[in-house]
Order: sequence, then C-alpha cells, then structure tokens
Amino acid sequence: MITYEDFRKAELKIATIKTAAPHPQADRLYVLTVDTGTTIKQIVAGIRLFYEADKLVGRQVVLVDNLEPAVIRGVESQGMLLAASDDTGVSILSPDRYVKEGSIVK
Repeated sequence: MITYEDFRKAELKIATIKTAAPHPQADRLYVLTVDTGTTIKQIVAGIRLFYEADKLVGRQVVLVDNLEPAVIRGVESQGMLLAASDDTGVSILSPDRYVKEGSIVK
C-alpha cells in the first residue's frame, strides 16, 4: 500500500503525441515526442506491437510528467505514458474528449 500523499507526488498530465518513431534498438518500443503544454518531452513507450506510428500522432495521452529520466536501450525517456494491458494487448489511457495540454489528471 502507498499513502495518499505518496500518490499525490505523481504529476499526471494530458500530453499530445507530436511524433512517433521506432526505437532504433528495440522492436517493441517507440520513441515519442509529446507536448505537455509547457514543454516538448521525449518518452520511450513499449506500445509498438499494438499501435501504428502514424495513428499515434495527434493522440492525447496521460503522462507521468515528473518521473525521473531514464535511458532505455540508449535513448533517454523523460516521462511515461499510462496504458492498461490484458490478454488481448495494450490500450493507451486517453481523455474521452480534447483537453488542453498540461491539464492535470486527478
């Protein structure tokens, strides 16, 4: 269990995917650039088997914006998009209507 205060440390925001490219060293990863409303960030996401790159561009996602950067297979990731997974695959979490980039998810 985590405390409510621990959960509140995660900054969940809406971001829009601007570009999506295959990761140069991993067949299951994309390198995405996302607009958070105040900055453009690069993230690495393990969704390549479930989404075509051109269908991701323009899509809004829920982003963990204050995650410590990590290098994933040689590429820096500056956040994490949220997705659900089950027996049939992965589904990106998105708002059901357009909302301004940087909107807080609570």
